[in-house]
Amino acid sequence: MLGWLRKGTKQEESDTRMVKKGYQVKVKNEKNVAKAIAKNQPVSTKYSTEMCREIKGKTISGVEKRLQRILAKEEFLPLRKYNKKVAHRKGASVSGVKSGRFPERLCTVFLKLLLSVKANADFKGLDSENLLITHCFASRGFARRSMQPKGKIAGKRRRRKSTHIEVIAREAK
Repeated sequence: MLGWLRKGTKQEESDTRMVKKGYQVKVKNEKNVAKAIAKNQPVSTKYSTEMCREIKGKTISGVEKRLQRILAKEEFLPLRKYNKKVAHRKGASVSGVKSGRFPERLCTVFLKLLLSVKANADFKGLDSENLLITHCFASRGFARRSMQPKGKIAGKRRRRKSTHIEVIAREAK
């Protein structure tokens, strides 16, 4: 643990509870399912939740193209729930919303996660080009804390964002 945390304190106990041990759902037929999980990724949990809502029910190849367009700032991630003080984007609305952002770190993490899902599908002998995302879930991860130097004596504790993201894809028929 970090040097400034004391063992047995409430702070340490809350940090150890954020360990991701398994998937959110249980799959009955594991043969035609590919899964992947990314633990403690340094991305926003709010944006991850919005991205999970957007990609659920879509094919992996279509989602990869969309993530590439978001990285190129040609398309935005629509923010339906967490949209306070978020400007509207020009053009037509996406998913019924015109407000959105371009989360670059999130897109790179999701691209790596989808690459892992495709690799797991290839390992199981599934068709990796024909995968449909059936489950996507984001939850809060481990809170990495650090001290921000401020003045001569006073320091300020900062909490770094961390998110667990899980994706389950099924072979489409």
